[in-house]
Amino acid sequence: MGQGPALDERAASGVITDDQATDFHALGLAGCIDELTVPLRHSGVRVRWETPPHGVQIPAACATLLCQAAQETLNCAFKYSQATELTLHLTAVDHGVRLTITDNGVGSQRQLLGGRDHGYGVCQMTAAVYEAGGIITMDSVLGTGTLVSITVPLN
Repeated sequence: MGQGPALDERAASGVITDDQATDFHALGLAGCIDELTVPLRHSGVRVRWETPPHGVQIPAACATLLCQAAQETLNCAFKYSQATELTLHLTAVDHGVRLTITDNGVGSQRQLLGGRDHGYGVCQMTAAVYEAGGIITMDSVLGTGTLVSITVPLN
């Protein structure tokens, strides 16, 4: 019986990357984001998905933004959260789409931001979501995990 790789190539140097071209047509948004969870799964994190029973037509720009925001959020979870469970919830909301990522890790905003007051990737992600007319919230409590909610309009 062979062993799988100790670390997926998408998690080089402790950072989740998306070196492959994102193919929303073949995988859908959930499939593309799910690919980003592979390093977390390989490290023992149980990943659970909650998606609508029917597909939602998402413009490429919105899908790309959500995928990039998910990458940054999952990267923080991979590097800092010490989570054993992660839940991703993708849903349609009034004239938009919302991605919520919750973990049961150590919590604390300092952990979410890499031990600094402001993480560069988190700041960029927040600015990109706001620039697109979206809303991002981050709620993290020491010892209870982190919830990140990203809502972008579908226009």
